[in-house]
Amino acid sequence: MSTAAEVTEAPEAPGYRARHTLPLRVEAARQLRRRRTLLMGGVLVALPFILIIAFAIGGTPDGGPGGGGRLTLMDTATQSAANFAATTLFVSAGFLLVVPVALFCGDTVASEAGWSSLRYLLAAPVPRARLLWSKLVVALGFSLAAMVLLPLVALAAGAAAYGWGPLELPTGGALATGDTVPRLALVVAFIFVSQLVTAGLAFWLSTRTDAPLGAVGGAVGLTIVGNVLDAVTALGSWRDFLPAHWQFAWADALQPELEWGGMVKGASVSVAYALILFALAFRGFSRKDIVS
Repeated sequence: MSTAAEVTEAPEAPGYRARHTLPLRVEAARQLRRRRTLLMGGVLVALPFILIIAFAIGGTPDGGPGGGGRLTLMDTATQSAANFAATTLFVSAGFLLVVPVALFCGDTVASEAGWSSLRYLLAAPVPRARLLWSKLVVALGFSLAAMVLLPLVALAAGAAAYGWGPLELPTGGALATGDTVPRLALVVAFIFVSQLVTAGLAFWLSTRTDAPLGAVGGAVGLTIVGNVLDAVTALGSWRDFLPAHWQFAWADALQPELEWGGMVKGASVSVAYALILFALAFRGFSRKDIVS
């Protein structure tokens, strides 16, 4: 019995070009129409408005101590649109922004297997590496779009609710109004890079299972485990090798003097893990017997 792998190894038909199969625009359109994409976008758009309502009901945030010794922007959330956007990222980066990354990267291949359409894509024929590259690029693109969408909505909603102004720092001082958007863009960029390890884990699991929820849930679950391990101070310097240890290093970008040390270390750890996981995904999928 022939397999999908054997089909893709057949002689090329006249006019066939492997690089023209499964164009990114086609895969992006398919993913954009998915219900989970629209639902995730709705959640991210709604969050800033939920926070504004919460602040309106509960009043101005009181100056309580920060969480775990890390910089907290909650105390200055209602000072300006920039403060509100930074606060929205602060409350979302630890978990909420993990979900769209795990969802888009963990569902992309496993859902095709779950629908029994993966073997038909490969028989089209779409080369296995081309299929994975298309799905990975689109998944990362949607993940980045989700991370950009949240602060953009927060800035717009915060400007309407609290006005535009400098970013007031809880530790004293402020960032000039002209510096806030570039600094927030740097924050979003670092959060995206720090989530590449989650993307790699979800994508690798997606190539190993036919159950999308297993890939998504596994990536989210292991990310939570990383956060728990980072809280174990007895691990000492071993925590430096945990991506979770650096997830709030972007706070260094919201200082009067920009500091790169923590962000560079965190990005290096995340990218290193991600490259290994992406390589495992491609290697394993190239040898996998596709039956669904």
